[in-house]
Amino acid sequence: MSILKNSSLTILGLFTLLMTAALDAVAQEPEEERPAPRRPSFQWGPRIISPEIHPDNTVTFRLHAPKATRVTISGEWMAGFGASEDLIKNDTGLWSITVGPLKPELYGYSFNVDGVKVLDPGNDLIKRDGFGNASNLYVPGKESDVYAVKNVPHGTLSKVWYNSPTLNMTRCMYVYTPHGYQNSGAAYPVFFLLHGGWGDEDDWTTLGRAPYIFDNLIAQGKAKPMIVVMTNGDPFMTAAQDEELVSSTPVESTDASPGNMRSGLFEESLVKDVVPFIENRYRVITNKDNRAIAGLSMGGLQTQNITNNNPDMFSYIGIMSMGLMTRRIPGMNVTNQDIGEKLEALKESGVKLYWIGCGKEDFLVYASVKTLLDTLDKHDFPYTYRETTGGHTWANWRIYLTELAQLLFK
Repeated sequence: MSILKNSSLTILGLFTLLMTAALDAVAQEPEEERPAPRRPSFQWGPRIISPEIHPDNTVTFRLHAPKATRVTISGEWMAGFGASEDLIKNDTGLWSITVGPLKPELYGYSFNVDGVKVLDPGNDLIKRDGFGNASNLYVPGKESDVYAVKNVPHGTLSKVWYNSPTLNMTRCMYVYTPHGYQNSGAAYPVFFLLHGGWGDEDDWTTLGRAPYIFDNLIAQGKAKPMIVVMTNGDPFMTAAQDEELVSSTPVESTDASPGNMRSGLFEESLVKDVVPFIENRYRVITNKDNRAIAGLSMGGLQTQNITNNNPDMFSYIGIMSMGLMTRRIPGMNVTNQDIGEKLEALKESGVKLYWIGCGKEDFLVYASVKTLLDTLDKHDFPYTYRETTGGHTWANWRIYLTELAQLLFK
């Protein structure tokens, strides 16, 4: 009985092994191949190089717009307001144009596609100013070398919020401190640098390249180490763009001009709020001979107003692309006779530098600059005048800052 039982178990085990092997074989049989579902193919579009700077400083711009009927380009290297040039379309829908050669400089530009302004999609360098956004083109060379980021000691650029009791709001400004400020323990001269109409406190740092200009000039020993203060010149704004705060009780606007440049409120706030804040928070030399102020366009008018009304405050004064406004200024009660008296007081205070710069093609202010020069001559007021080509543009203002900075506190 025991032999038969063992045999039965052996046969049952063998049967189980055979069935398991058979099932495994079936499981391992390949399934019938089925075609994979068709997926839409993805392909990168053609890589468009734009702008392309050639060795001779000609520049080619390209835009792929196969359905467009007309594409133009407008750039800051072009003469005349609203100037543009047409791009040419090839059989692939690629539009292109080669311009120049361009002198070394930093230029803004944009395309216009069938009446719509378009930034260059091939260029990730974008600038913002009071007139909107534009693509940025940097043409390297001797003339633009001072704007470049170099392997030199760099200063510190800080965004600073301060309280302005004069304007009843908290406001924003940039403060540049030179390399070594944190550890030197020394006190520095201070330069207040003002922007133009429709601008804000970002202008001199981004469009004007001021931090890089000072880094490079100081590293080369061409400018003295100094603190540079760049404020928002519109007294009815707290800060640039989306950082602007809503004041609980802001001052009321009395003038619709850009930056409200005729209200006089910003000038008052700089004297009463900004200068004391800087002198209380930073190591600065607190006397007239170690204070400078300059501005472009609207900032040039504000510079005149501040220095004319506070003759003992600044020894170094710079006016870029702005002349003498001969008409009465609403809310300020300033006449030509008053200006003459103020210039006499300013001269008697002992100004070390009164610097004026303007482009010959600057149709906005060139005549008023001549009026300012004639008025200064009438009062035997010493000044330095720098006339360049070009108009009311950042290409000129960067040059003016570069030249002016080398003359300060000498």
